[in-house]
Amino acid sequence: GMSLESLIVFLQQEVALKALGTEGLFLFSSLDTDHDLYLSPEEFKLVAEKLTGISPPADFEEEVTHDRNGETLTLEAKMQPLQLDTMTKSKDGFLGVTHSSLSGLRSWQSPAVSSMSFSASQFRAFLPPKNKGEVGDTWWVIQSELNIFTGYLPNNRYHPPAPRGKEVLIHSLLSMFHPRPFIKSRFAPQGTVACIRAASDFYLDIVFRIHAEFQLNDVPDFPFWFTPGQFTGNIVLSRDSSHVRQFTLYVPNDRTLNVDMEWLYGATENSNMEVDIGYLPQMELRAAGPSTPSFIQDEEGNIIDSRGGGSDPVQFVFEDIHWTSEISREEAARRLEVTFYPFKKVSYLPFSEAFQQAQEESETVHLSPVLALLNQSFVSSWSLVKELEDMQQNPVESQRARLHLEKYNFPVEMMVALPNGTIVHHINANYFLDQTSMKPEEEAATFSFSGGFEDPSTATYINFLKEGLEKAKEHLAQ
Repeated sequence: GMSLESLIVFLQQEVALKALGTEGLFLFSSLDTDHDLYLSPEEFKLVAEKLTGISPPADFEEEVTHDRNGETLTLEAKMQPLQLDTMTKSKDGFLGVTHSSLSGLRSWQSPAVSSMSFSASQFRAFLPPKNKGEVGDTWWVIQSELNIFTGYLPNNRYHPPAPRGKEVLIHSLLSMFHPRPFIKSRFAPQGTVACIRAASDFYLDIVFRIHAEFQLNDVPDFPFWFTPGQFTGNIVLSRDSSHVRQFTLYVPNDRTLNVDMEWLYGATENSNMEVDIGYLPQMELRAAGPSTPSFIQDEEGNIIDSRGGGSDPVQFVFEDIHWTSEISREEAARRLEVTFYPFKKVSYLPFSEAFQQAQEESETVHLSPVLALLNQSFVSSWSLVKELEDMQQNPVESQRARLHLEKYNFPVEMMVALPNGTIVHHINANYFLDQTSMKPEEEAATFSFSGGFEDPSTATYINFLKEGLEKAKEHLAQ
């Protein structure tokens, strides 16, 4: 039965629903972040700002106060809007898609802020912690807080929570593109990871990867989530963060699709969600140049503004940086990826390479049971449907591509294929998730300690792979 406590909450919600109606309750819940069915002044703040048009000064928590006389740099933002004709729903002219759903997307044609000044010391957020000093070391700048028990964060939110600590810088950077960045994405992978790509006595080159998303709609439209595949980039800075030599941050555009979009069609958390995917040609931040001091002293000791008031601006000369140790950008990117997705310790090859490799043997590495199984008996790959459709034009690949597309169902299909492309086993991701979703009352029952501490999805996936191997043997025996 229901506990008294949950019964009371249920009755309170019924009363709230009666008072506000579904849509009203939806808006109320989006503000009521602690779900106690009361709005505190802190929670009401957004409404106050909306109605008065005045927002109180931001009191973002910063870990350190900035040196007012330190160096500053200018970041410039560039973007080309998402190409609407790459969205699946454009094929039938967005039939059945409410105009208001896409209003935030259609109107977002350029960065919110095209150029902004930062102090070099703000970028200390990217410096490694004490125990990470070697080239190739990775660490969490913003820790993921999602796990198998927490599930994912709610969809019915319009305004990001106030950023704290290192989130403040990432929030400020992404706010240059759009005023509502969520630094913690609703789903895994979540957070920001960095890796030392190169080091010298005084400088570091740090490569980073950010998983974050934007909320494009505002009240009264329903939420529209815009989630790029990832943001990545690098920063070259002095070890004390007093000088930033270069900085870039961008959404990779090397695949045919790179943004996931989800929007709600109703006023409840579990009302219909539409999903689509599309291509964003450009979204990037770049430092206009190295950071420079705002004020310097001339020979006589007079303070002069280096930005040049009337006289010519001061010319700065920057010393060359000679890296004493480094790894390639690709290797740094791989390490970031493995930190986000430990299963990527197994190599995932492009579709055509995977089938070449399937004819050859691969070496073994020490891995968890599921990764060991993948490494020992499988060659792994992932592809976008769009890429497979394009491959059908290619005489060598068309047969394999067609066989995979025939078994594909939206949104993601996992398949086991023979080297010739024959599909011997497949399972849809939605079905897989239904099979493995954790219901709180079943938590205790799902964990068998026989196979070590294994979450349901790992166990189900291992079964899927083993069944695939059995079916492959049957095929090959014929």
